[in-house]
This record gives sequence, C-alpha cells and structure tokens, in this order.
Amino acid sequence: MKGQDYYTPAAAMAIALAFKLPTLRNNWRDPLVRSVCALLTLAGAVFTFAAPPTIAAVNRWTGIPNFSAPFVYCLITAFSAACLVLIVNWRGGPPEETRRVSRTWILGYSAVIVALMVLFALGDAPVERLRDFDTYYANTPFIREMIALYLVAHNAAAIVMVAMCWRWSLQVRGWLRAGLMIIVMGYVFNLCYDATKMTAVVARWSGHDLDWLSTSVAPPVASIGGNISAVGFVLPLVCQRLSDNWQNWSTYRRLGTLWREVRSCGPEGAPSVRMAWWSAAELRMIQRESDIHDSFLHLGPYFDQGHRDDALTRALGAGADEETARAVADAAMVAAAVRARAADPEGRVIGASEEGAPPATDGPRDLLRISHALRNSPVVAECRRQSSLSGS
Repeated sequence: MKGQDYYTPAAAMAIALAFKLPTLRNNWRDPLVRSVCALLTLAGAVFTFAAPPTIAAVNRWTGIPNFSAPFVYCLITAFSAACLVLIVNWRGGPPEETRRVSRTWILGYSAVIVALMVLFALGDAPVERLRDFDTYYANTPFIREMIALYLVAHNAAAIVMVAMCWRWSLQVRGWLRAGLMIIVMGYVFNLCYDATKMTAVVARWSGHDLDWLSTSVAPPVASIGGNISAVGFVLPLVCQRLSDNWQNWSTYRRLGTLWREVRSCGPEGAPSVRMAWWSAAELRMIQRESDIHDSFLHLGPYFDQGHRDDALTRALGAGADEETARAVADAAMVAAAVRARAADPEGRVIGASEEGAPPATDGPRDLLRISHALRNSPVVAECRRQSSLSGS
C-alpha cells in the first residue's frame, strides 16, 4: 500500500472528528461522546503513523531506528481499547457498571502499551525496516515478545468486539442492528489481519518465509476492516439523527392544520415567533406546539363542553374508536371556539364567563390527532358549519 492509501482514511477520520468537536465541547461529561471522539482520533492516528512515509519521518525525527514500530503498535492497542470502551458506553446500563468495565479495559490495555515500550527498549533493532519489521525481527529477543504481545492484544480485542456486537445485534432492530452487523463484518477483517500477521511471524519462528502475508496481504485487509468498522460506528448515529429530524419535520408539518386554525387567537393575533430559515426542525416543532398551547389559553372562555360532548357522541355513533372519537370531539370544540372568538371582537365573553377547559393533550401525539381530525373528520366539518351559521 502507498502513502495515500493510509492518508485518505486518516483524512476521513479527521473530517468526522471535526464535525464531532462542537458536540464534545458542549457535552464533555458525556462518556459516549468522549468515546466516539477518542475512537476517531486514534483511528486517524493509526492510519497516519502506519503509512511508510510517516514511519520513516518519525524514525528520523526521534533518531531511533524503528521507533515507529512500537509507537504504531501502541496506537493500535489504544485504538482497540477505545473500540471496547465505546461499545460499553454505547450499550449503556447502570452508570457505575459501565464506568467499571470501561476502566478495566483502559487499565488493561494501558499495561499492554507500557509492556510494548519496555520490550522495545530491552530489544535490539538497529536496521530500519519500513514494511517488514514484524517478520524481519520475528526471532530477535524481546522484539519477538513485543510483536507477539501486540498481535495477541489486538486479536483479543477483535474477538471480544465480534462477540459483544453480535450478541447485542440479536437484541435490537433498525439502524443500530445494521451498524452492529457492519462492525462485526469489519472486525472479521481485523481477525483476518491478525491471522495473516501471526501466520507470517510463526512461519519465521519455524524457519519458513511467508513474509508476503505480512507485507502484501495484511495492510490492505486492515485498511478495509478499519473503514468498514468506522461505517458501522457512524451509521446508526447519523441515521438516528436523520430519522429524528425527519420525525420532527413531519410532526411540524402535520401540526400545521391545527396551528393555522388557532393562530389568530393568540396574543395580539400573532402567536407565532418568526424563526430563521436555518432553525432546527426540533426547535420549529417545539415553537409550533407552544403557539398552539398559547392560543388554547386565549380561547379558554370560548371552549364549550357541550360542543365537545355532542361531537364525541356523533363520532362514537359513526364507529370511531374511543381515542379517535376524543380527538374528533376536541377538534370540534376548538373549531367552534375559534368561530365564537371571531364573532366576539370586543371580547365581551372573556369578561363575562368562566374559562372553559382546553383539550386534554399529553405531548405532540394528542395535538397531531386533533390536527388530523380538523383536516379530515366530517363531524368537525359539520360542527364548523353549524358554528358559522349560529355566529352569523
């Protein structure tokens, strides 16, 4: 693999991290956000420092032949720990249990990193090897143990990741399950990477030469596995965000009928706050709900329980279920109240009568039902017609 084959995925990780930094700044205490940012940082670092041009540069800057080898091994080990910690925090559970498991993985792999550096310091690797360090020094004391340790640690993390993600994928659905299955696929490639590396090293131990597995097969397999795993980690988060935005826009749009019905009854006839075109869908939806509730407050004296009871009886008689009938009844009462308010421009009713009970709503779901009934129910249409006739 050439340098650009490493730098391209590193750049992709850097871009993803840049998009995540504002979230990290605003939610520093969220362990899931910290885990995602740590994973992206380490993944980008692994690809950057594993590139042959960077390996040569680091060796030259430090003045130590082959210093890049243990350094990259340490980055790979830290990345393995970051993946495990992310999965633990992503899956959730009791906070204390999550923190305990995360600390265990971090401490365990930190010990491996320290051991890798100690073994390199004890060994002797004077000849710089940019692509075949693993096999060239496979029989060198201490360096041999360092290579075996990093491969075993990486393989253990890959096995645990496959097992955890596979078990979890059987318990969930949707984008999360798709992401977990993609992660499993990516880590299967990581296991293949470990297998090719180990095979080449063990072949050296037994006096055979299978270096091509380590130098020609393992790097592209690792790159493919890393990119697939990154997609698996990012896909559920991105798709969930898109799904939430779509749901918010859908709710905002579907509330339009009810909002337009009552908008003239808000304070000073203008319940809506003008919002910028770039405002988030969730903020627009919340503002529209707030406008509707504010209008309900100003319509209070005009709500007539008699209209509601009559509409409820007619809706039930027409075969509607109880939930739908209640929504139709509330919608009919709202439509009648709007017309009663329009027929009383001086506000005489406001000063002369007690405030009526507004529709009983519990979140946007009930408002959506009322909005749907305003748009589609013949019972509401009839109530609206009768109210207009009586007002005239």
